[in-house]
Amino acid sequence: MGRTRKTDQTITREVDSGIAELVPDPDVPRAWTLRLNGTPQSHVDLDDPRHLEFEYVRRLGHVADLIAPDDEPVRALHLGGGALSLPRYVADTRPRSSQQVVEIDAALIDLVRGHLPLDRTWRVKIRQGDAREVLSKAPEDTFDLVVTDVFAGARTPAHLTSVEFVALAARVLRGGGVYAANIGDGGGLGFAKAQAATVRAVFRHVCVVAEPAVFRGRRFGNFVLLGSHTDLPLAELVRRTAGDPFPGRVEHGDALVRFIGGAPPTTDETATQSPSPPKGTWGLSSD
Repeated sequence: MGRTRKTDQTITREVDSGIAELVPDPDVPRAWTLRLNGTPQSHVDLDDPRHLEFEYVRRLGHVADLIAPDDEPVRALHLGGGALSLPRYVADTRPRSSQQVVEIDAALIDLVRGHLPLDRTWRVKIRQGDAREVLSKAPEDTFDLVVTDVFAGARTPAHLTSVEFVALAARVLRGGGVYAANIGDGGGLGFAKAQAATVRAVFRHVCVVAEPAVFRGRRFGNFVLLGSHTDLPLAELVRRTAGDPFPGRVEHGDALVRFIGGAPPTTDETATQSPSPPKGTWGLSSD
């Protein structure tokens, strides 16, 4: 176990993947931001699990809202844990939901459990392990939602970016289930385009959500990719995303094909980790 200390209320611990910090929100009592090696990973409001501070998590929250009728419990698999913002949201908005979280960093799990505890009535199980390894052993036709939100530092590991990996996720989804992945890219958007092509190689129905400036490559940011074997709730997703504090755009159909622009799907042989964000992105130091 790493050492814990408090400095100006910030909790700092050495974890398996580096230095984790729980930084108190100056404006919201009992709310914290998890930073890992300087990169903000999660924001949690212990008094309001429905508050999603990070814009990309808000997009994922829209997906969780739309995969089944209101208040109906769902089965969700979260690959990548962080401070468990989305599992908390699903547990609170859809009581009796059954959720599994896979997080590779055992010390980080202990930190979050110790300082940001889950409601004991929630059905959320946390498992330590590699996301792809656990996914490969999960039973078929089990989950309504599979979310991939895994970062090593500020980059998505290469082995979680391929057609073979997305096919594993498709295998464990129930009919009508949705695969969702959060990635980061900027500039020429080669990684994001290839990832969209990768999801299209597995799922019949695909869309990508991001802010307009991010879609145009004007700045580095988050892309949320969605795939399903059945129709996605596009109309409502478009409406909700457009109404976010930082409005987003949903690309699908012909517009998505144009965005991909002929980029080939990524395979295990061609996979690379996502590009490193520029200094000053996502709270990274510009020093």
